[in-house]
Amino acid sequence: MSAVSNKVATSRRPHARKSHDMFSKIVKLSPRFLLILLILPVLGGLISVLLPAFGYAPALDQTTFGWQGFTMLWQTPGLVNMAMLSIGTGLISTLLAFIITLMILAAFFNSPWLNRIQRLLSPILVIPHAAAAIAVGFLIAPSGMISRIISPWLSGWELAPNGLFPHDSFGISIILGLTLKELPFLLLMALGVLAQPELGKKLRQQHKVALNLGYCPMTAFFKVILPSLYPLLRLPILAVLAYASASVEMPLILGPNTPPTLAVAIMHWFNDVDLNLRIKASAGALLQLALTGGLLALWLSGEKAIKVLFSDSLTNGVREYGGFYWQKLTIILTALVIGFILLSLIALILWSVAGFWRFPDALPEQFTLLHFNSALMQMSNPLFNTLAIGLVTTVFAITVTLLCLESEQLSDKPISRFTSLIIYLPLLVPSIAFLFGLVWIQQWVNNQAAFFNVVFTHLLLVLPYVFLSLASSYRRLDPRFARVAASLGAAPCKVFFKVKLPQLFAPILIAAALGLAISFGQYLPTLLAGGGRIATITTEAVTLANGASRRTSAVYAIMQMALPLIGFILAWVLPKYFFKSARA
Repeated sequence: MSAVSNKVATSRRPHARKSHDMFSKIVKLSPRFLLILLILPVLGGLISVLLPAFGYAPALDQTTFGWQGFTMLWQTPGLVNMAMLSIGTGLISTLLAFIITLMILAAFFNSPWLNRIQRLLSPILVIPHAAAAIAVGFLIAPSGMISRIISPWLSGWELAPNGLFPHDSFGISIILGLTLKELPFLLLMALGVLAQPELGKKLRQQHKVALNLGYCPMTAFFKVILPSLYPLLRLPILAVLAYASASVEMPLILGPNTPPTLAVAIMHWFNDVDLNLRIKASAGALLQLALTGGLLALWLSGEKAIKVLFSDSLTNGVREYGGFYWQKLTIILTALVIGFILLSLIALILWSVAGFWRFPDALPEQFTLLHFNSALMQMSNPLFNTLAIGLVTTVFAITVTLLCLESEQLSDKPISRFTSLIIYLPLLVPSIAFLFGLVWIQQWVNNQAAFFNVVFTHLLLVLPYVFLSLASSYRRLDPRFARVAASLGAAPCKVFFKVKLPQLFAPILIAAALGLAISFGQYLPTLLAGGGRIATITTEAVTLANGASRRTSAVYAIMQMALPLIGFILAWVLPKYFFKSARA
């Protein structure tokens, strides 16, 4: 028997070695594959936008380079207003979200209230932008919840007033929606940085020393913590600014229509039945790219200006800048933000189950599930597409991320700064710019593979978030487990699957939930890459938000929120269940 077993083992060894060699090759090539996967579509998309903008579009029988696209663009009525609306809403919303984030951190640093605020705001991350816009619209509309709540104190207010919001020409509604959506993201990114063991411990000790020297808590934060914290928040802030300046979902639902923001106008031109308008859309996409690049440069220049202007204040020894009043203002502002978000969600839920609801009643006269029943009957195809696209995209993103991080450990070399920057590339380049070019390429290569095209475009936006979610957990793995397994003769392939992945079960589920949430909320990539043939919950929700029944819109918005929420609940529950079973 021993001889037979030795022969079998000997016969299996070449196959095992081949599989191990294959795994090692795949792992070594994964960082290059990641760079190619992110660089080529973005740069290819930008080039494919650049050529039609200058008149070269063989598909439209345009083969002569010129300024046709820009000429058509400059002749567009209200172009300056579109550009200014995009600049103003993007910059102001990012600035407000950043300032409120700093005020909350400064007022509640080293306080248990900071964790409570984090728990309250964390669920907002799973809400797609379209659903958040619909919820905000239900709150600030002339017959929205705010008007219904204050109407008893306003005599003679029996009819809905002629309100400014939403769709105001100044973009205030867009600023409000973007600020409320991006604030939790920036706050959680900052808390994630402070959660790093060495850095967090060091900063908290410095904060305590400053307090002992007589600095008020908020002054201590801005003088001691912020200079070390901000460099680690720069990329997330720039990503928020790039998204806000070229957002489509929020302005489409909350913004004005005459004229809209530049990104919304570009989308309309690209989807117009007159295909010649695609040349104009390409020129507009380059203009949007220039505007976003200008905003990023302006933000970076502002950093340097503030550093020069306020460098002396860091060492002037002043310990108090009205910190007591700023702290009280921050508490009021935080309560208003949380209250506004909760009231928006309550309004969304009420509209989804409302029967007859006359103004100015604060609550519907009757409740019904009829809207849910009718919507669910029509939702099967969009729901299937949403889940299928999200699952395929997320599984592929997690696989590529794990292989790249494993390559980093096997080579014992951290990922270069260039690679780290490339991972952020799809977030820093406005999607409205490179997606149009990417769609040109996809239609040229294979116009019929709509599902694959949508999955690929989703992957470009999901992969950066999945990588950032998994990277810290993978890099914190105790290397001694892998060394012990390797010393016992385990191949790298076996160490990866048997030792490392079980330890990463919970982080992988969290990354999967985040990837699904990002995919579920994609509107523009689905609309463009699918050519309108792939309907998802998000595309249907945005369509219904413009002119359909409020009740049906509310149902779709709730479904948008429910899908990622279920993913995060499973990511929280499953590790506890499996670890409990393993211990038993």
